[in-house]
Amino acid sequence: MKIKRVVIHADGAAEPNPGPAAIGATIKDEQGRLITSISQPIGRATNNQAEYRAAIVALEKAIELGAKQVDIKLDSQLVVRQISGRYRVKNAALKPLYQQVKHLQSLLEGFTITHIPRQQNKEADNLAYIALK
Repeated sequence: MKIKRVVIHADGAAEPNPGPAAIGATIKDEQGRLITSISQPIGRATNNQAEYRAAIVALEKAIELGAKQVDIKLDSQLVVRQISGRYRVKNAALKPLYQQVKHLQSLLEGFTITHIPRQQNKEADNLAYIALK
């Protein structure tokens, strides 16, 4: 199956913040059909680190599947604004994660990142919480 364009919904969770953390993501084709999902604990992290890690793992998976164009949707306004260049990354712990996302982005022909309200990210949110429990 040749996949060119995918839509990723990704989310990270840490409870408490910082604390045990997990990530969740769905990767779907343009028609909205689920290709794969991700739900895994990532150890101790902050919410923002978990959001970045969710984006990184989902991007790596999409690239592995052969995707050339990725539309990624996150409910973390901070992470979206940092990746899109509207905010500088000041937190030292987030800089390497930001650089990893930028590297993965450079491997793609097309990349968009969009902030969505949390209620539009339920699937990824649920996958993160399942892995957290």
